[in-house]
Amino acid sequence: MTEAEDSSSPPPPMASIDRTLHALGFQYTLISPGKLTGRLKVTETCCQPFDVLNGGVSALVAESVASLGAYVASGFRRVAGVQLCTNHVKAALLGEEVEAEAKPIQVGGAIQIRKIDPSPSGSKALLSTSKVTLLCYRQAPHSVEDYAETIKKYAKL
Repeated sequence: MTEAEDSSSPPPPMASIDRTLHALGFQYTLISPGKLTGRLKVTETCCQPFDVLNGGVSALVAESVASLGAYVASGFRRVAGVQLCTNHVKAALLGEEVEAEAKPIQVGGAIQIRKIDPSPSGSKALLSTSKVTLLCYRQAPHSVEDYAETIKKYAKL
């Protein structure tokens, strides 16, 4: 993230952007059509009994950040994940902070493909890698207009 990206917007209020990720402690640090970043402290809430990050949490983070990226990149159209593939490479331990970075692989008319690579904070070592395919061709319902406005306040558009 560049210094300009880092300083131009305050961190978004997670509860109004993603209630599920908020419940786990995830925090977005950058929202833009070309890149999303965020972090998660590995707590007991998101761990397996072996004190490592639950793989399902990694998949949830991947699909959630990919969906938000596709939503922003598509001009705030309705998005639906149609495929998620996650490969776990290394365990994230209880107490570690994980940084997730999501970037588009393909942004087309109706289909977007996004890649998500979480790593330990301050490291480039992969914890997992995910690819999410999303369908985004339908107009979002009017009931989510306030949500779109919230995202626009914090996104780098």
